Parts: sequence; C-alpha cells; structure tokens
Amino acid sequence: MPFDTDLKENDAKKGSVDPPAGIPRQSSEQPIVFFDGVCALCDHAVQTLLKIDRKQRLKFAPLQGETAQSRLPEADRLELKTLVICDQYGIARYSTAVVRILWQVGGVWSFLGSCLWLIPSPIRNWGYRFVSARRYKWFGKHDACRLPLPGERDRFLP
Repeated sequence: MPFDTDLKENDAKKGSVDPPAGIPRQSSEQPIVFFDGVCALCDHAVQTLLKIDRKQRLKFAPLQGETAQSRLPEADRLELKTLVICDQYGIARYSTAVVRILWQVGGVWSFLGSCLWLIPSPIRNWGYRFVSARRYKWFGKHDACRLPLPGERDRFLP
C-alpha cells in the first residue's frame, strides 16, 4: 500500500514524518517538491520554501520537467492540479503534500503542519482543490518555468 494520498489521522504521529505501520521507507534521498512550473502561486510557494528551509532539506522540480517524468505518474504531470512531494515515505499530493513539506522543513513549520494535519482530510483537500482550480485566474500564469538564481541551482532538478 503506497503512502500516496492521505494518512488516517489516528495512524500518523503528530509532528513527525514517520509513516504508519507497514509503510516502508522509499529511499534516503532528499525530498523533492514537484510544482507547476508556470503557476505564479506555485512559484511564490517555492520561493517561500527556499527561504524557510534553512537546513536545505528540500529539492525542487517542475511537474513539466525530466525529473517528474521519470518519478511521477502521468496524471500528476499532465493535470497539474497539485504540489507533489516525493520523500522517503513515497508520494503525497494535495493537502497531505503541504503537511509533509512543512514537516520536512521542521521547527515552527512542523508544528503548523501538525495543526493542519488535525483538520480532517476531506476538508483540507476541499480547500486545496478550491484554490488550485482558481490559481491561474487569481494569481496568474508565467510563460515559462522559473529559472533558479545562482545560489539556488543545486536545489533544483530538471
């Protein structure tokens, strides 16, 4: 059973990125956050994560890129409806991806992720999908994927 949607609230340790019993760790690689490379809201989220991830735990890759093509299902790459995190526990989407990203960043962000985790997943995901469906209208769209700045290049994958 892959760890790719939402965990049951009673299965996860609050404030931890430990998977439920029976879910194997996938790898020891750094977590990768996949994002819509032309979405202005997604670009802002990536810029924010670059600032708050002081221990540089996260790597980033556009859903339209080579890394996504080799690691993610076709639906994630074509539909562009969600941030996706691929970490040692597998793949997560929608609000679960946000929670796991915050847990990976650590510190106060881990606490905020745990608070978000307390909201039932149908409600979290409804809110996520509501914004996602309107993000281009509300925040705009870029003509091309974001190019990393010189100090950020090692954190971005093709």
